[in-house]
Amino acid sequence: MLSKVEFRKQQLPRLKSARQETEAAAAQLLYTLMTTPAWKNAQTIATTIAGPGELPTAPLIEAATQAGKTVLLPRVMPKHQLVFLPDPGPAARVTSSFGLSEPAFEAEKVEDTIDLIVVPGLAFASFGRVRVGFGGGYYDRFLAAHPAAATIALVPPVMQFALPTWEVEPFDVPLDQILFV
Repeated sequence: MLSKVEFRKQQLPRLKSARQETEAAAAQLLYTLMTTPAWKNAQTIATTIAGPGELPTAPLIEAATQAGKTVLLPRVMPKHQLVFLPDPGPAARVTSSFGLSEPAFEAEKVEDTIDLIVVPGLAFASFGRVRVGFGGGYYDRFLAAHPAAATIALVPPVMQFALPTWEVEPFDVPLDQILFV
């Protein structure tokens, strides 16, 4: 069993080498997502702006917008906290100190009621519906504090694991659903 730090060191190069395969899986995963009750019933969808090696999220944002859903994006806050704000569109997003594209922080626009969160990560295991994120525990803290939100991960082949090969810790929040290609 690898520590999460060791696992990330092994997984990041794999993600980089599988970029084309990951991008190719995006359309099927989005289609599958849009057939789920969680998607159909959601009025607010939280997702991220994908970075290199991650599943592209621009088509997801476009589909949600076209379906009349409110799209929320994460904003990294001090003390490993995360808040979600409405997507202001590409031109109005700012780049965080982590190099992430985010909405500018406006306290009055923070959304605490989210119907569906599409959770990012580096790897996902079907057994236990657990994930390894990018480090810092931002999503686990948020999910633990907001258990009413449905959670789904869209997982391309390079991120799929039957069993976790990384250390699963007590504070890791299992997801409601993991969609594999």
